[in-house]
Amino acid sequence: MMVDTENLSEKYQWRNDLEELLENYSNYSYDGDLDGGDVCDLNNGTVFESLFIPTLYSMAFVVGVLGNGLLLGVLFQSRKRWSVTDTFILHLAVSDVLLLLTLPLWAVQSASEAGWEFGSALCKITGTVFTINFYCGIFLLACISVDRYLSIVHATQMYTRKKSWVVHVSCALVWSFSVFLSIPDWMYLEPAKDDRRGNKAECIRNYKKFGLDVKHQKIIGRGLYHTLGFFLPSVVLIFCYSCILWQLRCGTKGLQKQRAFKVIIAVVAVFFICWTPYNITLLIDTAELNNSSIGCGTQTSLDKALTVTSSLGYLHCSLNPILYAFVGVKFRRQLLNILKSMGCKLKTNIKLESLTRRSSIWSDSRETSNSIAI
Repeated sequence: MMVDTENLSEKYQWRNDLEELLENYSNYSYDGDLDGGDVCDLNNGTVFESLFIPTLYSMAFVVGVLGNGLLLGVLFQSRKRWSVTDTFILHLAVSDVLLLLTLPLWAVQSASEAGWEFGSALCKITGTVFTINFYCGIFLLACISVDRYLSIVHATQMYTRKKSWVVHVSCALVWSFSVFLSIPDWMYLEPAKDDRRGNKAECIRNYKKFGLDVKHQKIIGRGLYHTLGFFLPSVVLIFCYSCILWQLRCGTKGLQKQRAFKVIIAVVAVFFICWTPYNITLLIDTAELNNSSIGCGTQTSLDKALTVTSSLGYLHCSLNPILYAFVGVKFRRQLLNILKSMGCKLKTNIKLESLTRRSSIWSDSRETSNSIAI
């Protein structure tokens, strides 16, 4: 019996060609350019977001709006006794509330199968408001830390009642700089669909809009965020509060010193607990932008990690009022006074002292210490 070697050779050659084709297709599907829009199927990420984001954002919205609303109420009730710190906290509460008001729209985008359904104009407005208040909140925290550092460590008053315009100018500069940093949102934000994510419309920065290099623009934008939105404020917070803690440690303030340690540690800890995981994840994702061999599984995991850690960061807006309520003695006393004046009968062992007292857990400075919030 003769074997047709020619046909057999063609048969094996055909099989080898098929296997090579399938291998190439597999490599193309999972390791290609993620910015091309036709490589990875990231639909699993959208399913995760549709469950996780609405739940967490709704919780942050309710808790944050109620908490910051109470904080604004306390500040308004005591507006005749405002200190410099209270002015900063007022602006911080306003920025937190405005940022929180954008969360329901992002939650609806994630929960809806169609995605963003509010139009291009509202996409730009919502995204810009979010960015402005994100930067504004972080910069105001830095301003508060600098004010306390100068007052406690150097006994210097950069802001005084006689020069109240200085603190208002500082807040105006913070808001103006935050608006400046939001310019890219006005330029790039628009509803866009990505067939990798189930062809769902999302309000995102469309870097392809002007025909420039996508990865290059992403790296520049993220570098700006890392520098101004986290690293610089972190350096300011760590330096100022480390010096304050050292100064208090070397002093003889007794109970006041212990309270200051609690508030300072709480403020710094909450900031870093909320924002450090997101910044680490974003740094990893940025480093992977130039990695052409990254798999779809890795990219999906990074997307989920970014969703979780960014949501944790946004919770920071909700935690500030809780921090003041549980750690800030004066805020708690003032809130109890307001509730009692409204007819609420509260059983408490807290001794309500005069709110006009000039002593403080922060310093002996009359201008900085008389903060209603802390």
